[in-house]
Amino acid sequence: MAVLHGRQYWLAFALAAVSPASAQIAQPGSAPAQGPDAPRADDQEADPQGNAPIVPESEFDAALPPLSGDINAPLEPMIQNAPAQPAASGTATRPTTQPLPPANGATVPQVGDTLGAPTPEDPVLAQPLEPLATFDTTPLQTAADVKDADQPDIRYETAVRGLEPLNLEDEFKSLSALREGGGKAANATQVSARAREDEQLAIRLMRSLGYYDATAISTVEQVPGEDGKPGRLRAVVTATPGRLYRLSSVTINAEPVTPPDLIRSNLPLKVGDPIEAARIQGAEANVSLVLPQRGYPFAKVGERDILLEDQSPEPTGAYTLPVETGPRSSFGQLTTSGDPVFDLEHLNVFPRFKQGELYDSRLTDDLREALIATSLFRSVSVQPQRTGRMNPDGTEQIDLMVNQTKGPDRSLGGSAGYQVGQGIRVEGTWTHRNLFPQEGALIASVVAGTQEQGASGTFRRSNAGRRDRTFTAVASASRLNYDAFDAFIGTLSARWSYDSTPIWQKPFTYSYGVELTGTNESVYDFARGERRRGTYGIAALPGQVVWDRSDSLLNPAKGFRLKLNLSPETSVRGAVRPYGRSMVEGTFYYPATSSIVIAGRARAGSIFGIDRDDLAPSRRYYGGGGGSVRGYGFQRLGPLDPDGNPVGGRSLNEFALEARYRFGNFGIVPFIDAGNSYESTLPSFSDLRFGAGIGGRFYTNFGPMRVDVATPLNKRPGDGRIALYISIGQAF
Repeated sequence: MAVLHGRQYWLAFALAAVSPASAQIAQPGSAPAQGPDAPRADDQEADPQGNAPIVPESEFDAALPPLSGDINAPLEPMIQNAPAQPAASGTATRPTTQPLPPANGATVPQVGDTLGAPTPEDPVLAQPLEPLATFDTTPLQTAADVKDADQPDIRYETAVRGLEPLNLEDEFKSLSALREGGGKAANATQVSARAREDEQLAIRLMRSLGYYDATAISTVEQVPGEDGKPGRLRAVVTATPGRLYRLSSVTINAEPVTPPDLIRSNLPLKVGDPIEAARIQGAEANVSLVLPQRGYPFAKVGERDILLEDQSPEPTGAYTLPVETGPRSSFGQLTTSGDPVFDLEHLNVFPRFKQGELYDSRLTDDLREALIATSLFRSVSVQPQRTGRMNPDGTEQIDLMVNQTKGPDRSLGGSAGYQVGQGIRVEGTWTHRNLFPQEGALIASVVAGTQEQGASGTFRRSNAGRRDRTFTAVASASRLNYDAFDAFIGTLSARWSYDSTPIWQKPFTYSYGVELTGTNESVYDFARGERRRGTYGIAALPGQVVWDRSDSLLNPAKGFRLKLNLSPETSVRGAVRPYGRSMVEGTFYYPATSSIVIAGRARAGSIFGIDRDDLAPSRRYYGGGGGSVRGYGFQRLGPLDPDGNPVGGRSLNEFALEARYRFGNFGIVPFIDAGNSYESTLPSFSDLRFGAGIGGRFYTNFGPMRVDVATPLNKRPGDGRIALYISIGQAF
């Protein structure tokens, strides 16, 4: 017995169940036909059932299941494997619906069949997954990822049109994405993307000037090359500003202030002004700055509102600015929090205001800067605090909260320099700034050099009972070995001073003190014609006053200074010989251009009441050196002994002129100096010595570093041809 499998079995079953239908399949074309190809009437006689339906209407209707009128009724179950009904003679039999068998001859379970036993589980599937960290996550490199290093970039050029009349072209170029690309791109799409960015940039720039209807469009075109070769791309950004909008009104929403026009007079905007972003922002910033300076520490400028009108003949905008002024205030008391670096008693030394004065934020900032200048704080803040205490004038007292965070007390410092005649000089310092509170500092310093060695200890009390008043006591011992003298010097001194500081350069300063010096020095004895050593005791009361109208302590560019030093002294060497030392100096600074400053100096000194040979050599006047007449060695100007060594004098005059040209952080300074020292009490203008040269400057935040090279113009025997000076700060 043959066994049929798969599709053959299904076909055999279907043919056996519907034999009349198989007869129809064996005779195709028995269905009714219409059209020009329809069979003729005489052909139908050969097939009497040719026009009869395959399934009669009555049989078809009877086979339909009954339909319920309830659409929510549940579906009836489908009858599986219903036996085939015999068809009436002469009619086709409808086969029972059968499912298609699966591929490969597998049997399909029918409803009510029992599933066989499950297959055993694959043990591999039951194992845990490997951790993600064990997988190699490096992406595969494809050919598209490999960029050919020799692949040429697309070159393009940039053009902008329409911005030059508005003076926006330079600003556009500084921000342009096309120009930032340097004329190179990976492809044309990148060039187009950059051009679209520059469109928006051009629109923003034009709107910032009040052209709110501005438009911009970019195009990327091919520039033909030579000899038919491909040329560059050209990206063109064309800007159209449109109409200029102007202010039609200026409105301020704020509480009444004193004086009544305080806000409006400090908002420099008026009807008809272009609605320019920089102008409006600057005006609002001015209000934010002035109100706290005029008694309103809590003033806040709100968000502006500009209502544009573009339907009128002239485009305009109505400007409204809300301002919260807060209470009108006056200074109250200082309070403190944080680390107790300074107590309230010492904190009250720093303010430059008195309780009850109208509040001014500039004085609050000055207080904070003065505390920072002590270098004792890691951080310090000064914040106004409302108190609710009212003054008779209607202002509210505002206390200032000083929040202190302690910084390091100790520091190390150093400096180094070189001058012809003075040699190399290196100084190191150690400072404890608050060893003796409040602000009692101990400073130890050591000097090592080719011609100077020494050590000193200094006690310094800063802000001693008054801001910027300093008391200093010094004990020092040193050895100085110069051509003019060889001295061992010990000094005790005390000094009171009222000085300028970087945050407050005062027009008038002064100092006074006392000094006791003992010195043993070599001196040339003209009576004996030889050098000998002598011991001197000196007591002095030095004083100084300074009138300063310059614009900077370290690097002035305009103004002038006048300085006067006077020191009554007594020299004790076998006898008491009182005398006086004086020095007057004037400097001026004139800005010839924005980058060139003309600076000049004149100085004259005199010692009166004593003969030169009765003076200790270290107390005499000498000329020459980096702070005197450049081109000559340190202390080399003035009278000389028979061996050609300077012996100093009782008077001095010096002159200097510089042209300080600065470019960025660097500068060039040509200069000419003149001067001399004299044996007489008063200086003269005879026998002046001239030096000229050029210097270089490197400007830092603590002052310029100076390197000067000079030569003597009328040198004497023994003077060098070139003199070099390296130090910190300008020559004067």
